[in-house]
Amino acid sequence: MEYIIKNGIVYDPTNKVDGEKKDVMFKDGKIVDSVSSDAKVLDATDKVVMAAGVDPHSHIAGPKLVVGRLYRPEDSRKGIKPKTATTRAETGFSIPSCPTTGYRYSRMGYGTVVEAAMPPLEAKHTHEEILAIPNLDIPALSLFGNNWFVLEYAKENNIDDLATFISKWLKITRGYGVKIVNPGGSEAWGWGMNVHGLDDPVPYWDVTSREVIHALAEANEKLGLPHSIHLHPNDLGHPGNYNTTIDTMDLIKDISKNSPVRDQTVHMTHIQYHSYAGTNWRDFESGAEDVAKFINKNDYVTCDVGQITLDETTTMTADAPMEFDLHQLNGLKWANKDIELETAAGIVPFIYSGRNSVHSVQWAIGLEMFLMVDNPWQVMLTTDSPNAGPFIRYPRVISWLMSNKRRTEMIENGEVHKAVGRKSVLATLDREYDFNEIATISRAAPAKAYGFTDRGHLGVGARADVAVYDINPNDIDPSKEYETIEHAFGNANLTVKDGQIIVQNGDIVSTKESQTIWTNVKGIEEKENALMEKIMPVFDKYYTIKFENYVVHDHYVHNPIEVNVQAGK
Repeated sequence: MEYIIKNGIVYDPTNKVDGEKKDVMFKDGKIVDSVSSDAKVLDATDKVVMAAGVDPHSHIAGPKLVVGRLYRPEDSRKGIKPKTATTRAETGFSIPSCPTTGYRYSRMGYGTVVEAAMPPLEAKHTHEEILAIPNLDIPALSLFGNNWFVLEYAKENNIDDLATFISKWLKITRGYGVKIVNPGGSEAWGWGMNVHGLDDPVPYWDVTSREVIHALAEANEKLGLPHSIHLHPNDLGHPGNYNTTIDTMDLIKDISKNSPVRDQTVHMTHIQYHSYAGTNWRDFESGAEDVAKFINKNDYVTCDVGQITLDETTTMTADAPMEFDLHQLNGLKWANKDIELETAAGIVPFIYSGRNSVHSVQWAIGLEMFLMVDNPWQVMLTTDSPNAGPFIRYPRVISWLMSNKRRTEMIENGEVHKAVGRKSVLATLDREYDFNEIATISRAAPAKAYGFTDRGHLGVGARADVAVYDINPNDIDPSKEYETIEHAFGNANLTVKDGQIIVQNGDIVSTKESQTIWTNVKGIEEKENALMEKIMPVFDKYYTIKFENYVVHDHYVHNPIEVNVQAGK
């Protein structure tokens, strides 16, 4: 069918549309510039219209979610909703079931979500969970930062073989791009150790995190992958780590100057956790200002924030030694896993409280990053879900960004600890995001960073992924702005995915199968075949499964969106 979303107030930063009252038309799943007189009219008068949301970093599929659900039944009992004629029953708060994940993103007006950490050995399971999540397109980032083959190539500075390995492994795992987590640190965890900073050698490998990051970034640009390296740097969550963060961003500078394919060559993820000053938790304070200054001076860096939401949640990451540190700090139950030859993982429940000084300063640091990074195209909306809080809190974070009044109330009324005033500069920042900037950080900027040209905007030819919110930007009651903004962005008036109406008036009215987006590098197949002949003896010697059972076959990936890239272009 043909549709017209009529008289909406449109925000489309990619196409420089900033609050214009105009129609959005779509047909056969695509945005078009005209439709026939038979088109169905969807009235959006005085409502905000944006492209559907693009989440650049979330943890929604894979074995870590399964472990979290198994060992946190107390979380699964929250958020329960009975099944309807359209939906299955919903369960979970910070670790929702697969169907629940799709429904909740749809209600917020999202259409694409990146699964941010897929161990190659667990890729089959990850794709099985993606298939069980409705309504979303889901790229998954394959983990490379602690892989034994990667460590060897980085040690030898063998960029050619490393690039070939990445290309082949993205095909094997149906992955979209290169994810790096605590490079060298998770491999060290197999021996009960960690690396601290860029220049600690990885135990038994004689290679440093600096060398691993630089080699992977160089290989990424050599291939011309659609997304830059996606980097979780060393020292997450440690006081004083902002220096490591700045040094890490700086080491990519030469690659940015020489990259033939893009201006932005590193994406720093959940940067709130990497912007800490001090030497211990007693003198811990914000280091966000220095991190933001570096980003403001270097346009080759993008980041997402990982905003603390002050909730009980579940932390889960491939940064296994950090999870053990967290377990020692809060004493709560801890799940740990070592994934052979590739990575490690840990899961620990956590309660972020506004009464706690450290948690409150962490909350402030995330907002500082949003407010002090000048260019909204370089900073993106995430909670590193579920680590800093569940993704369903995005509407609340948006309301904090749009309302300085609300942030001030939280500080002055004691909703957060008074340490925020001493250990951060948040109270002095009166910047407020407008709707166009919200559309940038939650749609346009993530789409650009991932090389998506068919989503994140409302230009002709784009996928008909559209969100309408029942809020009039020109008529918001100042006394209720916080509540109005949060409610509107949490309950989309209309969500359209590939031309199909998924949500109306906040309710799920239909569902569709998810799709996996993966990157297929062309032009180096002969190199891949030659490299596999060298790799297989090592694989057969050390892996405990057969290679035939390692590969993700087509039946695990229904309705894939294949992004073809010619190597080096």
